[in-house]
Amino acid sequence: MSMYTLIILLIGLGILVYSLVYTLFIGKERKAVKGNIDSELPDNVQKHAYIRNPIFLTYAICFGILLVMIIYFALTWTW
Repeated sequence: MSMYTLIILLIGLGILVYSLVYTLFIGKERKAVKGNIDSELPDNVQKHAYIRNPIFLTYAICFGILLVMIIYFALTWTW
């Protein structure tokens, strides 16, 4: 395994662990909230609904990394 692959693997693993811990923390926080869960969104989030959406950000980051990897492999692969 090359050093590049190992670095990408460790970065991906770190992101997955952080996401899992963050999701569990937010889930426990939501369970502790009583009353009105469907409160009004802040103005900044309403103005930038697509930019501040974590799902769209995740897809954008994923496709960006995928594009960089495709370009890297296309330039370094010996045909």
